[in-house]
Amino acid sequence: MAEADAQLLAPFTTWPDGPAGVAASQFQVAGMHCAACAGIIEAALLKLPGVQVASVNPASARLALRWWPSRVALADVLAALQSAGYRATPDVAAPARELRRQERRQALWRLFVAGFLMMQVMMFATPAYVAEAGELSSDLDRLLRWGCWVLTLPVMVFAAGPFFSGAWRQLRAGRLGMDVPVALGIAVTFVASTGALFDPAGPLGHEVYFDSLTMFVALLLLARWFELGARHRAADALEAVAGSLPMAAERLRDDGSSERVPPEALRVGDRIRVAAGEAFAADGCVLAGQGWVNEALLTGESAPVAKAVGDAVVAGSINLDGSLTVGVQRVGADTTAQGIVRLMQQAQSQRPMDSGVIDRVAAGFTAVVLLLALGAGIAWWWIEPGRAIAIAVAVLIVTCPCALTLAAPAAWLTASGALARRGLLLADLSALERLCTVDTVVFDKTGTLSEDRLQLRRHWAQGADADALLAVARSLAALSRHPHARALADGTPAGAWADVRELAGRGIEARDATGRLWRLGAPAWVSERPDLAARLAFGCGDCVLWLDLAEAPRADAADAVKALRAQGQRVRLLSGDQPAAVAHMAGALDITHWRAGATPASKLAAVRGWQADGERVLMVGDGINDAPVLAAADVRIVMGQGAMLARSTADALLVSDRLMALPQALALAKKTRRVLRQNLAWAAFYNAACVPLALAGWLPPLAAGIGMAASSLFVVLNAQRLNR
Repeated sequence: MAEADAQLLAPFTTWPDGPAGVAASQFQVAGMHCAACAGIIEAALLKLPGVQVASVNPASARLALRWWPSRVALADVLAALQSAGYRATPDVAAPARELRRQERRQALWRLFVAGFLMMQVMMFATPAYVAEAGELSSDLDRLLRWGCWVLTLPVMVFAAGPFFSGAWRQLRAGRLGMDVPVALGIAVTFVASTGALFDPAGPLGHEVYFDSLTMFVALLLLARWFELGARHRAADALEAVAGSLPMAAERLRDDGSSERVPPEALRVGDRIRVAAGEAFAADGCVLAGQGWVNEALLTGESAPVAKAVGDAVVAGSINLDGSLTVGVQRVGADTTAQGIVRLMQQAQSQRPMDSGVIDRVAAGFTAVVLLLALGAGIAWWWIEPGRAIAIAVAVLIVTCPCALTLAAPAAWLTASGALARRGLLLADLSALERLCTVDTVVFDKTGTLSEDRLQLRRHWAQGADADALLAVARSLAALSRHPHARALADGTPAGAWADVRELAGRGIEARDATGRLWRLGAPAWVSERPDLAARLAFGCGDCVLWLDLAEAPRADAADAVKALRAQGQRVRLLSGDQPAAVAHMAGALDITHWRAGATPASKLAAVRGWQADGERVLMVGDGINDAPVLAAADVRIVMGQGAMLARSTADALLVSDRLMALPQALALAKKTRRVLRQNLAWAAFYNAACVPLALAGWLPPLAAGIGMAASSLFVVLNAQRLNR
């Protein structure tokens, strides 16, 4: 097998018998509707000479294949599936997803064991709480206690395992994490209760706390289950983008033939053909064909986008219908999808500054807790030895810093996920805190407030009906794919023109039914006396229509500016374009503070001047020629998609191009800060209120366990409000 083939198979294939043996690959199958489809797929693949085993799971639509890549090519496997009426893509995320599945399954089993046995222990312990004096015989009471002890053993050995292993790792690393007091509290409670069971007259007293212990473990595992779910949802979102690229692309040769190659083999300038239902393997430009493309995975926009010749397409988006020929412009690390993956990985792996401070506070707090518990146990040993262990355990449990250490990560990660669903990807989580202080939003114009397309602003003619000429011009413009012509046509159907000819740099010309030659294009080409106020002209001889095309503001630009003002933000427009164009855009969006003809140096000076006056600036640009001013701003957001993703140092990337995400981000940042403060305040209040109660002996271990688990659950659920 060639080295290139091995590299292609590596992300989704394992080699049980070594590189020269059989390969075990995972695929995701599309087009399955019932269990019978599994048999069809398996039969089709088993006909191939190098396939040993083909197994399809109808529930998950995943194919497990054991085969010899040296005998049959990957392209042949995919082609066999397509011939059978199905599509398949290699499942590169299978190993990570399997690890998460195992982690989730094990966590659920631990929670089930702890919860189920907790109910049984509570059932056995209830008679001791409700029986009147003399109603429960000592033999029956002792038998019920032994039953509680037996049922608690699986909780200690299996369900509580993560706490003990986590505490051991933390102690070996010389750190005091939140697992240390939890594990110590569980162990001390179990040992003390076991001693009381075996020797009721001994130094550990006669009280047992197996019901409190099992409930404590169950509640804490429930809180961790919610935390695990939040982590896995973030990983699933990342995989959805990372796995959006196909594993093979159809590259067109110069002689008209084609070949299937991995995306890594594509180069800038290659031509690829993308059939209906396939994903684009690279960023590029449509060279032939037209159809609808779903870019929801990358931009968050669910509505399909029409694509025709000249339109840009991004890797990972799905061609919904028709066949498109695409000229490759960006490959590998420069593609939009890979840039998004890197940004998401960078954001999800970051630890915000506040989180690090909280972790250090929690470590010191844990040390104080251990000393408090030890001191309380020694003091109560002299006061009332039978209660010393219970009070020390209650102090350990009630002061566990779970809520404190979960407060910041739960809020930050939930907020970043909520912004990602709105199309705003955070590369730096600390930007959320800085967004709270912003009072000035500065926009670039071209590519930021304006779309890539143009729109007709006004038209005029001398000695002719301008509206009638405009209708004729639109019908001719429909025959051209030039951006100016497409903006003018605006969906108008093409007319009955003959001898149509398009000249590069000039425009398009054609003859009408009477044989007259009409031209649409550069004013100097259409007329001997061009109107300098026009960008485009249409005419025949002395009959000329002048057209002024302008940049179109984004669909939600006006709403975004209005929403920012409603939040108390100053909105400024800073552009290097001509004053007339900038004034038109500012007027259309009701922006009173604008500056035109700004160079990168003057933009930088302007932002620094506003900052010197005490303003906190959020700069929104396209990342192309705004690097200096973006670097100087307090918060930096880059618009659009492209190769700059791989090298952008912006705080966030607006992949959806929806400007309403900006006021939403500012509002969510302030809400995140409120939620974070609520979480920290709750953790502080909880400890301040419960520690004295535990030290005084008024808070039994059962109540302490409920309070500690409830506090952890509170901060996680409170952070989930940011998803709304």
